[in-house]
Amino acid sequence: MKLKLSAIVALALASSASLGAAEKFTTSTINVYSATPLPSIGLPLDLVPANIQVIKREDLKNQVGVTIADFANNNLQSVSIQETQGNPFQPDVTFRGYSASPLDGNPQGLSVFLDGVRVNEPFGDSVRWDLIPSFAIQGMQLIPGSNPLYGLNTLGGAIALQTKSGRTNQGAALEASGGSWGRKNVSAEYGGVSKDGSVDYYLGANYFDEDGWRKYSPTTVKQTFGKVGWQNESTKIDLSYLNVNNDMIGNGLVPQSIISSEGRDAIYTRPDQTRNFLNQFTLNASHWINNDVMASANAYYRRSNRNTLNGDVNDEYTGALSTSTNANTCSSTDTLASDNTKNAGEQCAPGVNNRTWTRSNSYGVQGQLTFNQKLFDKKNQFIVGTGFDRSIQRFNQTEHEMEGFDATRMPNSPDELTLTTAFKGKTETFHLLATDTISLNDVIHVTGAARYNRTEVKNTDQLYLSGAKDSNSGGNHLFQRINPSLGLTLTPNENVTVFGSYSESARAPSAMELGCSDPANPCLLPNAMASDPPLKQVVAKTYDFGARGKLPFDMKWSASVFQAVNHNDIQFVYTNTTNNSAGYFNNVGRTKRQGLDLGLSGLVNKLTWNASYSYIRATYDTDFTLVNETNSSRTDNDELNVKKGNFIPGIPKHQLKLRAQYEITPEWSFGGNLIAFSSRYMHGNENNGHQANSAECQTYDAGEEVHNTPCAKGKLPAFAIVNLDSQYNLGNGWKIWAKAINVFDSDYYTTGRLGVNAFTDTGNTFSDSANANTDSWRGAAFVSPGAPRAGWLGVRYEFK
Repeated sequence: MKLKLSAIVALALASSASLGAAEKFTTSTINVYSATPLPSIGLPLDLVPANIQVIKREDLKNQVGVTIADFANNNLQSVSIQETQGNPFQPDVTFRGYSASPLDGNPQGLSVFLDGVRVNEPFGDSVRWDLIPSFAIQGMQLIPGSNPLYGLNTLGGAIALQTKSGRTNQGAALEASGGSWGRKNVSAEYGGVSKDGSVDYYLGANYFDEDGWRKYSPTTVKQTFGKVGWQNESTKIDLSYLNVNNDMIGNGLVPQSIISSEGRDAIYTRPDQTRNFLNQFTLNASHWINNDVMASANAYYRRSNRNTLNGDVNDEYTGALSTSTNANTCSSTDTLASDNTKNAGEQCAPGVNNRTWTRSNSYGVQGQLTFNQKLFDKKNQFIVGTGFDRSIQRFNQTEHEMEGFDATRMPNSPDELTLTTAFKGKTETFHLLATDTISLNDVIHVTGAARYNRTEVKNTDQLYLSGAKDSNSGGNHLFQRINPSLGLTLTPNENVTVFGSYSESARAPSAMELGCSDPANPCLLPNAMASDPPLKQVVAKTYDFGARGKLPFDMKWSASVFQAVNHNDIQFVYTNTTNNSAGYFNNVGRTKRQGLDLGLSGLVNKLTWNASYSYIRATYDTDFTLVNETNSSRTDNDELNVKKGNFIPGIPKHQLKLRAQYEITPEWSFGGNLIAFSSRYMHGNENNGHQANSAECQTYDAGEEVHNTPCAKGKLPAFAIVNLDSQYNLGNGWKIWAKAINVFDSDYYTTGRLGVNAFTDTGNTFSDSANANTDSWRGAAFVSPGAPRAGWLGVRYEFK
């Protein structure tokens, strides 16, 4: 019995397995779900009151050449991607209108776990998808709703990823691929088990390099992952190590007018470089105290470094007020505007190189007990656990004023260098959790859970401590809350499951948000800290109802409806200052997500297929005011009045996903995906009121307030793309594969923002009415163009 159960632990959070001790619930082969990030005895999915989407290694292998984020975008219900950075390893992944983004400052609402360790960065709760080794992923679960057991930031859902081991991946494999955009990808894996079966080991490495499909956008990704495990009939221990060293260029949003003149591979300014480094050790252990009680625990140490270099237009530039006739020669002796807090270099330099350094050291430990014993003679599983996490974050930023731009729109001719931020944050979180699932009979199953979180954030601004500024942005902040959930599952027969649940979860403001939350001291999004009056933690409350089941002809179906309301939601609020990118984080009230998910899949002879449709209505649920200088519906004070019922930008209402794979011969398969998304509002159009009117398009002089109506729509159009893939087994361990994306070369955008274009529409010239150029800065629609048609070929060799 114990040996069967230890196999479940080896499969970590989700897999298909014989359930062993959980046979008290059912005797069939089922999907197993762990109610918490740590391994547990596991519950049949039929007893879980949620529409959990489970992805196995076989699913990932059938769609080669994709990252975890790509796979989710192509196949999973309610998942979409915003390609804000224009880089395949830096996507904004959204689920049910909640985001897991690599960009600090974006509202985050999903928690992501790797082998039970939460990988949201402690500084801003962001998720750096390039730090996740897709080649080493064994399985994945997407857990919907405000599940309190998955802890902080689980407002809209959680993603739990499990890595390979030597037991599940024995033998060696080499894979190489190449194709469009100069892409080259090489990976190697080796796994095995000792002769006595007690020790298993796995080692894998991946190297990715490409020129990128947009101009000046090369990327290099280097990932190494290793795991060694030991087990006997009652105990299993795994120690893993992950090392990542990545250098990525993501050139971000670009005005549509520049795309029209230069092509969809155009960029705005450059470089937009991110270098990520990671060393992570994870120790997982589980032990069967007896046949019905299991103890599990993990401990981790995580050190991540992030360096960025962004060539930007200088937000402090006031060249029009200079005595120079050419802004590129504006000198430090020029007369400044009334703002005497800025030095001449800041106001006279059109360009700026912003550099940041983020250092995070994190460690933690958690443990739990799982009891699979009857209660009042009813089948029952009870879990109780606790844990502690601690992180220290250090953040520095410099601004290097540049006297101009070269022909590629990269700032050049260095001028003054300024240290703008030196910030330290410390975050400590302690939690207690408990959950119980009881089967009142063979049909009715009740699940209750609660988690207590206590988070303390301590901020220190090193600039203020050194006397470089005249106020103190440091502060200590304490957040604590008990988050409950209650669910009911009905299983009238083996072909139908009906469920309903209510859940709550919370997100404590991050050190970054607390460091930039004072309206009187706005900062540059998302990094330049000012001061930190207290913010309230965000609390999400979710209702979820649905059903799933089986139909004849090997078909499966699922349907769910949900409503999630965020209370005290945090948004970055722009201020009406001389710096039109400055703002602060603030609690703006409630936001609401409502929706519907439908799924259907089946197997007909040699054809495997699945289809899903999702409807997401994401709206603001409280009136509040923003500042935006480029929205045509703003007030005379550049205020944007957001009303209850306005749609949240960046989230398409409708999603349709189709997948089919046909086995032409036992050795050859051919598959394809169609994904379609409806239109979505652009950021900067939070009130949904912007109207494009070319007759009213006006220009303005640099250094003056922007009172113009952009010649741009406030919504991005709907789009659909088709991807194809094929695999062929040559025999003797050899396989070849091919993949093509966007085969009809659709021209589409995944996200956008209303902003100000500082360059001429038909050239690379910096626009300034104080110099010889005739054009001036104008409102524009900045968009993230989707990737064009592309294809890759790969070969894989596996041997024992």
